[in-house]
Formats: sequence, C-alpha cells, structure tokens
Amino acid sequence: MNTLTELWDAAWKVLAIGLILGAAMPALFALGVRGVAIAAGDQNADGRVRKGNPVGAVLAFVAFAVVVLAVVFGIATIIAQGHGMTIDFHHFPPFRHK
Repeated sequence: MNTLTELWDAAWKVLAIGLILGAAMPALFALGVRGVAIAAGDQNADGRVRKGNPVGAVLAFVAFAVVVLAVVFGIATIIAQGHGMTIDFHHFPPFRHK
C-alpha cells in the first residue's frame, strides 16, 4: 500500500509541474503580448486614435519578467546538474556540490 501512495504522490507532482510549465508559462507569455497591445493603442477605421494604456506596459513587463526568470532558472538547473551540482537556496550562491 505504501508503494501505491508514493506512486500517486509522484504522479500529482509531475502533473502539477506539467500544468505550470506546459500551460501557465505560455498563458503568461500571451498575457504579456496582450499587455503590449493594450499599451500601444490603435487607430480605428474612422480615423480616431485611441491612446495606449500604461497599465498594459506594466502588465507586459511583469509577465515577460516572470517568463524570462523561469527560463533562466530552468537553464541554470540543467547546467548545474550537468556539472554535478544542485541548486539549493539555503546558501549563497545557490549552487552546491552533491
């Protein structure tokens, strides 16, 4: 019974990480693109110009920053494991040997 419990525990962790990286990061990137569109403003067919909203620029910056940080963290994890290190945030710098 203990093996089955460990199996379900690992399966939920894999599912959660898959949803975060497989759905949340692309959705956050799309939110950043939408923020850029909101910040840019546009011109209607009748010639009226709509001013951009600066809140869109802030939204885009935050969304793109989170996505970039996630990508950098992923690359750092891969490089650290390739060099026999692990990322541990209990010390500074966050890398330590296994």
